[in-house]
Amino acid sequence: MRDGHDGALRWDGAWHDAALPPEPEECPVAIVIDGMSQAVLMATPHDLRDFALGFALTEGLIANPADVLEFEQAEVAADGFPAHEARLWLRPGLAAGLAERRRSMVGPVGCGLCGVDSIAQALPAIVPVTSDWAMPPEDVSRAMQALAAGQVLRRDTPAIHGAAFWNGHTAVVREDVGRHNALDKLAGALADRGIDAGQGAIVMSSRLSVDLVQKAARIGAPVLIGASAPTGLALDWAARAGITVIARARGDRFDLHTHPRRIRTPE
Repeated sequence: MRDGHDGALRWDGAWHDAALPPEPEECPVAIVIDGMSQAVLMATPHDLRDFALGFALTEGLIANPADVLEFEQAEVAADGFPAHEARLWLRPGLAAGLAERRRSMVGPVGCGLCGVDSIAQALPAIVPVTSDWAMPPEDVSRAMQALAAGQVLRRDTPAIHGAAFWNGHTAVVREDVGRHNALDKLAGALADRGIDAGQGAIVMSSRLSVDLVQKAARIGAPVLIGASAPTGLALDWAARAGITVIARARGDRFDLHTHPRRIRTPE
């Protein structure tokens, strides 16, 4: 046997060297706004500008991308391990509100509700989604294919999540070890490009939890598609928020749970 982290062994009646894909990157990333740390999450250190902007939007820390005046990324050290700070500076007048809402958290792979200290924080006011954008049933499969095609990091390591925006023609994809982080990065990318999230679907490689529904609602996405199952609370929230939830999207099959009006079927 060997010590340390220099590969893996596989047991099948005897020990063998295991040929495994590279592990996904994961390190602490601090979201720092106007010099104050708002959150520390375990994340994949790619697309950190999108991550910081999307986190600020989906957590309600800013109202729109115009609130951000500047971004800076810095690599720091934490007990000899790599870490990053994603720093945003906002337009004057927003810092006081941030001080009241500041939360400090370290979540394993970016758990979307880690660190909240009250039920009110975990279950905030529902943001209604009113977009009437719709898609045909066959586009669900196309959306999942677009997500898979855009997951560049996953080609090297399967242990990574993806989030995509699909409008029926093109896709924007972001990846991270945390599904919540991937969605935050996607939200930031859409906002930075001026893409209206209300005119397409959010596609996730993961199960659909209530915090993903909450983030989708904050950016106005009318459809949320997941490769795995939803939670009961996620469905209750989506029903009230007006979001169409599609789960277990595999091949040409999927389960439609809420607001079926956005799936256009032939007359």
